[in-house]
Amino acid sequence: MPKRKLDPMPSAAFQILLSLTGGDLHGYGIMRQVADQTDGRMRLGPGTLYSSIRTLLEEKLIEEVTPREDTRAGPARRRYYRLTLAGRKQARAEAERLAGLLRVARAKKIFRGDYV
Repeated sequence: MPKRKLDPMPSAAFQILLSLTGGDLHGYGIMRQVADQTDGRMRLGPGTLYSSIRTLLEEKLIEEVTPREDTRAGPARRRYYRLTLAGRKQARAEAERLAGLLRVARAKKIFRGDYV
């Protein structure tokens, strides 16, 4: 069985999937959403963003959608992306995997404080 490109899922790819759960976004919107949802701890540069998007498209976890009229974008075409059903399932599986790791870490008492 060939190894999948997203096994284990890189954190940038997971954050992109999470950013698209609220609706369709273009590349810059994804970058802003990831920064917001991680409280600035992760900032995707264009290289990481678009190589991750390419891989997610290849794996059919996201899809490009017909661009809508964006008056702020001017005449340049922005590409919008949408989470697929397979992408939602993969994001859920990754969240469950991370939750399992967190349970082990809690059981090992490696955290200090009550923040987790």
